[in-house]
Amino acid sequence: MAIRGPRLEFAVGAFLLLALASLLVLAFASTNRQFGGSDSYPLKARFTALGQLRLQAPVRIGGVAVGKVAKIELDPVRFNAIVTLAIDPRYKLPADTSAGIYTSGLLGESYVGLQPGGDPDTLKPGEEIAYTQPAVDLLQLAGKYMFGGSGSTAPKQAPPTESTP
Repeated sequence: MAIRGPRLEFAVGAFLLLALASLLVLAFASTNRQFGGSDSYPLKARFTALGQLRLQAPVRIGGVAVGKVAKIELDPVRFNAIVTLAIDPRYKLPADTSAGIYTSGLLGESYVGLQPGGDPDTLKPGEEIAYTQPAVDLLQLAGKYMFGGSGSTAPKQAPPTESTP
């Protein structure tokens, strides 16, 4: 017969609180959220295709997170996506920095990858990154490969036939 008492109930309650706290930490870590607010400065980048890029996605340089995606909106004139990046103020990026949208692994999360240039001038808060590369659509590439798409939209012609005199 099991003994039920205040000690056992306290142990079970403490275990459940510890489990809930660890789940909360895991939830924050998996969604790239931070516990404390941090200062950042905004930069904008214009892309023709975003792929699966979402808000709060990381911004990385060489695999190291230096910021996050703060806002995504559509330019009503040029119909491009304008992505606002929140960059950690410790990192002053050269004016000729380029940005691209990449995926971690085959089915991983999308992120913005920055490639700093060599310009001595730096990007000021609110400025736009001039050089961008849109996301690559893996399904479209796989379809082209599977169905023999060469990128040309011209119809295929039959080979010429010999005519007999």
